[in-house]
Amino acid sequence: MASGYQHRLWRYVDSGRRRKLRKLLQRHRKVLDLSEPAGRKGRTPLHRSCARQDLRTAILLLKYGADPSVLDQRGDTALHVAARQVARKGGTVYEDLFVPLRCRCPAAMNIRNRDGRTPGDLLGQSEEKWCPQEAVENGEAKRKADAEWSCKLLGEWEDEYRETCWQYEEDFYATDPEPENYEDWADRIFREYRQKQQQERERYQRKPKTTPPKPSPGLQQLLEEEHLLYEKRARAKDEELKEAKKRRYQESCSRVFSADSSRLLYYADIPWPCATGTAEEMAAVALHGTGCSDGAAYRRLLRRQQVLWHPDKFAQRCGSRLAEQDRRRILDTVTALSQAFNRLAEAAK
Repeated sequence: MASGYQHRLWRYVDSGRRRKLRKLLQRHRKVLDLSEPAGRKGRTPLHRSCARQDLRTAILLLKYGADPSVLDQRGDTALHVAARQVARKGGTVYEDLFVPLRCRCPAAMNIRNRDGRTPGDLLGQSEEKWCPQEAVENGEAKRKADAEWSCKLLGEWEDEYRETCWQYEEDFYATDPEPENYEDWADRIFREYRQKQQQERERYQRKPKTTPPKPSPGLQQLLEEEHLLYEKRARAKDEELKEAKKRRYQESCSRVFSADSSRLLYYADIPWPCATGTAEEMAAVALHGTGCSDGAAYRRLLRRQQVLWHPDKFAQRCGSRLAEQDRRRILDTVTALSQAFNRLAEAAK
């Protein structure tokens, strides 16, 4: 499976992003395989650059070790692909693409593809369909003369190109800077944002800290009075809630523990002081609103709770009405609650 760097290599070659491609080759050349084919045609990055007529990308790949003799699915080298581009499009493709590649890898001119043709053969052939046998025989002499003339022109053009080509290769790349892409733009915006944040932080640290002005004596007194009034109302509201909880707890106990009731009792029907708490939390809720400092009132309330939740008395009042699936759980909770009340009574002596 191709690595992420290999996918980036193919993507940069296909999109013509030479600046990114050069950085990738400089940093990760050891893990990149420039001869690895991809796609249904089995073409290497060098094949792809020649198919796109991208000479600078092809030269960059050759500079970093791309093998021009690698074959694709049709048995073509990169020079075969360049020759097909010349035969198909003509114009300046020959001077701009084929001749520079041939100068860089002259040995590839002798490699034949699966059809037995070299790049020179493809360069001389036209895109016309095969003619009848008679037309082929009649035009054989003309084609042979044209081939000789093409070879002579090829030699002259190659000699002229060798004298002027690649003299300013580095300047050739530097004179055409690529426009800023999205990744570079995002990096630049992030750096500017971080720099602005740092400047704001430094400006805030240098700013002298000022203490807020103290309110006037009249305003201070008014604020204190409002605060005392708020605390008084909060205490009154808390007392109302305590009384309401205590009243609901007492009403539930009277309703469930009445002797004339015959309703079947489940665990959720028992008026626990705190259904989801421990035995100690239940005892604290049952005695809510009455503290040890109350003395006699605290002890009277504690005795009533001891009698109310005594296991034997509870069994006499409600034992016959307990649901069988919750009986053991109810009795265990009643026993634990009674023991919690007994511990509080011992501590109050």
